[in-house]
Amino acid sequence: MGDLFSWLFSFFFLIALLVLVVYQLMCLADLEFDYINPYDSSSRINRVILPEFISQGVLCLFYLATGHWCMSLFCVPYLYYNVRLYLRRQHLVDVTEIFNLLHREKKLRLFKLFHLIFLLFLSIFWMILTALDEHQ
Repeated sequence: MGDLFSWLFSFFFLIALLVLVVYQLMCLADLEFDYINPYDSSSRINRVILPEFISQGVLCLFYLATGHWCMSLFCVPYLYYNVRLYLRRQHLVDVTEIFNLLHREKKLRLFKLFHLIFLLFLSIFWMILTALDEHQ
């Protein structure tokens, strides 16, 4: 039963990460369609960057601690990318450069979104498989 709860916990953690990335994409889309000014957009995005990075790191460590090695390995490239951005101090969106980097930032968030959706589907698959194994 504990394994099922760990998959359920990771499912909700992934949903939270998806919400953070979709929020960032919405802020960028609002900026692109000129619904919001660059300062508000960058401040909204920068407010959720560190929670996203920390949540993703905790999720990767959670998979590692619970013995889900495959899922942990799938999280490592995303974690490496986030750590690399943070160490280079490129993780925050600059208000003066946001229009120049808008296309790039949207692509990066879309890549993160697709990666998280992939992890979510894997998590759902393993959760269902675990529930069926425990039921039998």
